[in-house]
Amino acid sequence: MLNKENKIGSVLVIGGGIAGMQASLDLVDAGFRVYLVEDSPAIGGKMAQLDKTFPTNDCSMCIMSPRLVDVASNCNIELLTTTEVVGMDGEAGRFRVSIRRNPRFVDISKCTGCGDCAKACPVEVPDKFNMAMSNRKAIYKPFAQAVPGAFAIDKRGTSPCKSGCPINISVQGYVALIAQGKYQQALDLIRRENPFPGICGRVCNHPCETECMRGKVDEPIAVAGLKRFVADWEESEKLKVKSEKLGDRDQGLEFNGKRVAIIGSGPAGLTAAHDLALAGFPVTVFEKLSVAGGMMRVGIPDYRLPQDIIQQEIDAILATGVELKLNTTVDSLDSLKSQGFEAIMIAVGAHV
Repeated sequence: MLNKENKIGSVLVIGGGIAGMQASLDLVDAGFRVYLVEDSPAIGGKMAQLDKTFPTNDCSMCIMSPRLVDVASNCNIELLTTTEVVGMDGEAGRFRVSIRRNPRFVDISKCTGCGDCAKACPVEVPDKFNMAMSNRKAIYKPFAQAVPGAFAIDKRGTSPCKSGCPINISVQGYVALIAQGKYQQALDLIRRENPFPGICGRVCNHPCETECMRGKVDEPIAVAGLKRFVADWEESEKLKVKSEKLGDRDQGLEFNGKRVAIIGSGPAGLTAAHDLALAGFPVTVFEKLSVAGGMMRVGIPDYRLPQDIIQQEIDAILATGVELKLNTTVDSLDSLKSQGFEAIMIAVGAHV
């Protein structure tokens, strides 16, 4: 038997429903510190979903709200939401409990609960709180009086289409944005990983579509076609290519001075140049041919990939501040180092 001196003066309550909340408040009144564990983003349990309670037919939220406030404001109750118990050992008075805290993907200390994120979110999913009779956004608050009052995102892993993409573009994200008519935002999301939406929309073998779960029902989402659509839409609208980083640079952001040389202007070299430029590095691309693009330019026929599409996307990369030197052969790495380049990438392509 444990002595009183060996006992721990705290209690773990598993489950944040009405019973768990009342037990926590009673334990605090008895002098214990309480850890209240709930696997969902908010406490309240099933009672929060009810309109009336048996047998008094009272409003369930009217009865429960004071307890929600009391639990949230009590300094001796530590709320552990999105948390599950994975192990327990020990004996009465001195249990050791292992828990797993799942990410909420929203900083509780910074979220004000204003709901602007849900208004902007393009993704809708069935609302479990309303028994899937209505939809909610992917970022959500379970109910209006939820405690904690911060929003949360249920992220259950990586979508198959994103896993199937060689460069891990958030396919589900830009498809949802296109469905909402937010074409420029969809393009900005694509360009975070891929500066060639128009090109890949035409010649990519789209492994994302192979992995698309919709294909088990009828046909996969036409991901490549949607990528091509938004790229062509941008050109037809004559919109300026933009992104968060490029917008900052237009406002006076300077390069950091650490020069990078890239040998080869194929898709690998240009993608690296694009990403480095947005990260603040001055980049110079050296190409021995008279045109940039590598095998995209000289290996794919025009009827599959028009030359003007290639040039449009190369021009967009050059607009980020990348310097391109055509008809230039690099004889040695030492010659580049002597010119002040601190890093060199060799992207000589597939036709070596």
